[in-house]
Amino acid sequence: MNALNLAEIGLLKALQGLIGCAPLDRLFGILTTLGEGGALWIALALVLLIIPRTRHIGCSMVLAMALCYLGGNLVLKNLIARPRPFQVDPSIRLVIPPPREYSFPSGHTMNGFAAASALWHERRRAGALALALAALIAFTRLYFCVHYPTDVLGGIVIGCASGRLFSRIVNAFAERRAAHV
Repeated sequence: MNALNLAEIGLLKALQGLIGCAPLDRLFGILTTLGEGGALWIALALVLLIIPRTRHIGCSMVLAMALCYLGGNLVLKNLIARPRPFQVDPSIRLVIPPPREYSFPSGHTMNGFAAASALWHERRRAGALALALAALIAFTRLYFCVHYPTDVLGGIVIGCASGRLFSRIVNAFAERRAAHV
């Protein structure tokens, strides 16, 4: 176990020691499940795609999450191949089913921040609520010791960059299209 993993596992164990309890296990279990496969964020994006005046936001969200899935989950996770904290330290007791993929970056976090960031760039108030929910879901990944803090931080950075990128691209495309109509 390298020094960074050891330090991060120490933080995760301290977090569990401070706030770990059955009621939070249940509440955070629900929240972390909402982030599985980006389900919550995909549903929100689909609703926004249906409404003509928010279609561009839904499009930005879908594209940002697609980039995160392809670049983060399929490429980075397998390229970096970082084992999860509970795989490195067998004393960590899981209360949720163990994820099967590698640890870096956090997919729950990437998807949440990609979608929430794309929304925030268009609708600040709704985006702020979405960012708060994305942060809470990201926190559950630390609470359950299925990601290191740097996995979550990496997911935040990649997700926010992806959301911003596709917000700009979709808006530029819409402006260009409007200019030619």
